[in-house]
Amino acid sequence: MPAPDFPVRIALLDDHPLFRQGMRYILQALPYVEAVDEAGAFPELLALCRQRLPDVLLLDLQMPGMDGPEVAKTLLAEFPDLKIIVLSMFSADKFITQMLKLGARSYLPKDADQDQLRQALEDVLTSGHHVTPHMARALLRGAPAAPPAVPALSALVQLTPREEEILRLICEGRTAAEIADRLFISRRTVEGHRQNLLEKTHAPNSAGLVVYAVRHGLLDT
Repeated sequence: MPAPDFPVRIALLDDHPLFRQGMRYILQALPYVEAVDEAGAFPELLALCRQRLPDVLLLDLQMPGMDGPEVAKTLLAEFPDLKIIVLSMFSADKFITQMLKLGARSYLPKDADQDQLRQALEDVLTSGHHVTPHMARALLRGAPAAPPAVPALSALVQLTPREEEILRLICEGRTAAEIADRLFISRRTVEGHRQNLLEKTHAPNSAGLVVYAVRHGLLDT
């Protein structure tokens, strides 16, 4: 996925000042990042968003007074275009699926490295979502298995063999760049197929594609 070609504003919500300072240092080194706003509590963040809405919010899941799910639900009700990436020490499936259902665009562990953070930011900014292998596994485990009577996904939405192949790789948590390298096609072509998949399945995002594929028996959970 190419880097954004526009200036980006990022906000951080975390109650640990040292963590915020370290994140600020990392984020400000990215060439497309115009500004980094910090908040240690929700009221401070809300005031920042109302003054100037950031492109991306990096959200800690556990906050005093108002936890991550409440923050996401409240913010997205007022700012539906805000892109939220969760950064959390919690990796259980229930936390991942809850935040994705609420509208988060990605979910990263706090021990992610700088390259993982950069890739997530660039994917979210340019394509709307970033699905990691851990997120994909959580969605696969949480999706209900398809009953035997459910027809194959290709019969339902008439996917091409290439679209089915790309859908399987998306469900493995592969990035557009990884899919392109594996299939010997361009990233632009991968994104075109991904967009076709979203339109055909009516899934809202890549996470929705994973759930849709499981529910209709395309994948072995």
